[in-house]
Amino acid sequence: MARVGGRNIALSWVAGIFCAGVVAALLWLALPIAPVLGDLFGEVLRRAQF
Repeated sequence: MARVGGRNIALSWVAGIFCAGVVAALLWLALPIAPVLGDLFGEVLRRAQF
């Protein structure tokens, strides 16, 4: 990847870790809905078969 002038490598690492933490937190908060979505998709697939 090309280096861009004026960018601090340490700050970009901190921002990347922060963004990864936010994504991980959102996934953690979304976990309780996973079984409900599984049931919903299963029901949709069962009804789609003719």
